[in-house]
Amino acid sequence: MKKDIETLASRTVYKNKWLTVREDKIVRTSGKEGIYGVVEKPDFAIILPVHKDTIYLVEQYRYTIGSRQLELPQGAWEDNPNADPCELAKGELKEETGMLADEMIYVGFQYLAYGFCNQGYHIYLAKGLTQGKQSLDVEEEDLKIVPMPLQKFHEKVVGGEIKDASTCNAYGLAKLKGLL
Repeated sequence: MKKDIETLASRTVYKNKWLTVREDKIVRTSGKEGIYGVVEKPDFAIILPVHKDTIYLVEQYRYTIGSRQLELPQGAWEDNPNADPCELAKGELKEETGMLADEMIYVGFQYLAYGFCNQGYHIYLAKGLTQGKQSLDVEEEDLKIVPMPLQKFHEKVVGGEIKDASTCNAYGLAKLKGLL
């Protein structure tokens, strides 16, 4: 099957342990050529850790926007990009919050920003939580666990105080599916 856009050539513009930026020379079905910039990142997992009427968020400084933000625990394993999504979700939950879950309920898969990036994310609802010890990466040394009543979290999402798109989307999808 012919694609709407064909790649004529591709070159890596920048690469580090977290991402690759490439520039593709393309041709459209009309025959017109162009350039497409693509950010390649491994998929990540985002977790809604809920116990009774409380959801557990993390707060950390986000350098790109220069402020601390509340969001759901989330992350990728750059050194193991093909990890089982549920194992990734369990690992990120433990790393960022120290929590273990008796039950991981798969909510769904979404793309983060497919207009320029191939990264997607798996959404899990974690239940039956047991508190343990965090094991943060150096990049997360300022991360704080923030327990919050679900109703207050809902109000912060609706009011625009929670600005992380994947957090809002994960919550919305879980809510729409009747899981919360």
